[in-house]
Amino acid sequence: MFAQLGAILAAVRSVVKRILGNRFRAIVGMTAATLSLGGCIPTVPLVGADPADPNVPVAGVSYRSGIAPYTSMRPTAPSGWKEQNQRVTPTPKSEQ
Repeated sequence: MFAQLGAILAAVRSVVKRILGNRFRAIVGMTAATLSLGGCIPTVPLVGADPADPNVPVAGVSYRSGIAPYTSMRPTAPSGWKEQNQRVTPTPKSEQ
C-alpha cells in the first residue's frame, strides 16, 4: 500500500514539476520583457493645469466640524413614563 502511494506521489510530482517549470520560465520571460520595455512607454500629457504650478487658482478652504451636530446624551434621573409620553404627544387639533 505504501509503495503504491509512493509511486503515485512520484508520478504526480514529475508532472507538476514539468508543468510548473514551463510556466515559471514563461513568467520570468514575460517579467523581464515588461521591465525592459517599461521605460519605452511615452508619457501622457496632463489635461488641464499642471498641479505643480503654484499660480493655478484653487478652491478656497473652509472649516466644517466633524462633530457639529453632537448633542449630549448624559443619563438623567428616571421619571414617570406617563409624564414623558405627555411631553412628546402632538397637540390635539381643534374641531371646527
